[in-house]
Amino acid sequence: MATTFTNLNYHLVFSTKDRRPLITPQIRTDLYPCMAGVIKGERGVLAKIGGMPNHVHLLVRWRPDVSISKLLQTIKSKSSGWIHREHDSNKVFGWQDAYAAFTVSKSQCPKMIAYIRNQEKHHAKRDFKQELVALLKSHGIQYDERYIWS
Repeated sequence: MATTFTNLNYHLVFSTKDRRPLITPQIRTDLYPCMAGVIKGERGVLAKIGGMPNHVHLLVRWRPDVSISKLLQTIKSKSSGWIHREHDSNKVFGWQDAYAAFTVSKSQCPKMIAYIRNQEKHHAKRDFKQELVALLKSHGIQYDERYIWS
């Protein structure tokens, strides 16, 4: 019997459209469980979710047969649709097309969970752009400053 064994953990980061601070505490309370349900429905496992009013961080264990870009497309589509249905006052809500995805080894997952849990503490020292640039640099990802924030 052939079997595939994987443990593919991803740190996913994406922002609201134009990085607007649209994830209010009220929306966040319902949004995070909605996103967890989407991931579970797609046969993934959400280890941690957190963020700020203009972006989210997720630590997800994902399957090898579906691309991470497909998962992100599904999460963004279903969660923004849910917000539009459930929070009438937030018709302007949308997600930025771009995202960042980083692999995380099993041994580093506890550190990543702590990092995601402490988003407010991190953002007392630096804004989202500074955080994103630091993540890109720490993962050795080259980027062009002209396009990082467009």
